[in-house]
Amino acid sequence: MRFIRAKAVVAGLGLALSMAACGDAGDDDDGGSDVEVKENAADEFDDGTRMKELAEAGKVTVGVKYDQPGLGFKGATDDIPSGFDVEVAKLLVADLGIDPEDTSAVTYQETISDNREPFLQQGKVDLVLASYSITDDRRKVVGQTGPYFLTGQQLLVPADSDVESIADLAGQEVCSVTGSTSIDRINEQGAKGVGFDSYSECVQKVLDGTVPAMSTDGSILAGYAAQNEGQLKVVGEEFSEERIGVGYSLDHPEMCEWINDVLEESFEDGSWADAFEKTLGPSGIETPDPPELDACPAA
Repeated sequence: MRFIRAKAVVAGLGLALSMAACGDAGDDDDGGSDVEVKENAADEFDDGTRMKELAEAGKVTVGVKYDQPGLGFKGATDDIPSGFDVEVAKLLVADLGIDPEDTSAVTYQETISDNREPFLQQGKVDLVLASYSITDDRRKVVGQTGPYFLTGQQLLVPADSDVESIADLAGQEVCSVTGSTSIDRINEQGAKGVGFDSYSECVQKVLDGTVPAMSTDGSILAGYAAQNEGQLKVVGEEFSEERIGVGYSLDHPEMCEWINDVLEESFEDGSWADAFEKTLGPSGIETPDPPELDACPAA
């Protein structure tokens, strides 16, 4: 299993992710998806399962990020968000027999870090794929399975900053987003985590000098460094391992095995690697080996 080290590819991210910043992030190749939609999907699910309900209804709502180039991004002119999280979501949607490109059937709901659990608990979304780190605390209130992606927390600082690691920021404010595990990791490292509603807002605080640094997954930071080339840079070794997974409601525990089955199939048939190469590959990040999936809780 290889670990993603995003700091080594910031320069290579420039071309691919600057396109995303201009609203062209969904224009890979023909702008559509080559995910195969399963026929007669409802017949394959047991009665009473949430998957069968969704397949029969032909509609599903997926929580994704709108402000993370390469992972979950929606430009002003985009009909559908783009990024690796979104492409993995499309694999799950297609397995329900629903066309992931049909905006009348699929709602890609913007889901910021602070409302991922509430949205699942309240039934506002059926799935969450929004740079959603798997944690024991989150699993007390929602279902999480995976991971389908591994990354690590780093720092985003001004291009002229002397900061080289989180140790250089002891006692200083470092921003991330409210509701993210990043805030906890910042505090654990001796800095003072400050939360904002969105990553883009946090980036702006670094740009205007309100805070000396931002911290979250290195893959996210690399996208923002590319969007602000010459103004921001990613520094430091990873000081956490983030296991990015899929969120679902604990009211529907049967979804766990289904999600894992779809992910495992995508690992084996190459569609997961295709999704990675389509979204993060152009940035220069080497396609990793698929991670090992967690076992689902006993029924």
